[in-house]
Amino acid sequence: MANITIRPESFDDLHGIDIVNISAFEEEDEARLVTAIRHSPAYIPELSLVAEGHDRIVGHLMMFLAQLDQQSRNVNILALAPMSVLPSHSHRGIGSELVTTALEQAKKRGFPAVVVVGYPDYYSRFGFEPAWLKKLDYNLPVAKEVVLVLELEEGGLNGGGTIIYPAVFHQFYEASR
Repeated sequence: MANITIRPESFDDLHGIDIVNISAFEEEDEARLVTAIRHSPAYIPELSLVAEGHDRIVGHLMMFLAQLDQQSRNVNILALAPMSVLPSHSHRGIGSELVTTALEQAKKRGFPAVVVVGYPDYYSRFGFEPAWLKKLDYNLPVAKEVVLVLELEEGGLNGGGTIIYPAVFHQFYEASR
């Protein structure tokens, strides 16, 4: 991963981030999702990271606020979505570096856990496991096999509960169906 820098996004990166997401997903949905989250209370600027190489954006990852409803209390956790790398730069470790850096930053900020809707084979290498193993439910209409969680703090998911994605994510999800 020579000559790649991972850093928080800046205003000057927004167009490049859109290009990465549109190229990686071959549609505009994820780019629109990033913009919607960026304009919502769930947005955390320091956890929207870019991978920059040769003076251009080649990867992007965003983490945003979600809630863990444990009946007696609500806990702020993070949701990871989306993570993308330009197809011309895939399979070079850029995505892994984005995920690793984001998880380190999330842990430093004291978040107890991260949830992702993604490929189990990919995210398991970072320690993610199926949410249902932790007795967690979620408010998304997706298969249980693709909802994965990672404790950043030991016991951070003890007691189970329901993962609540923010309204902006639901609005986007429903509009794209």
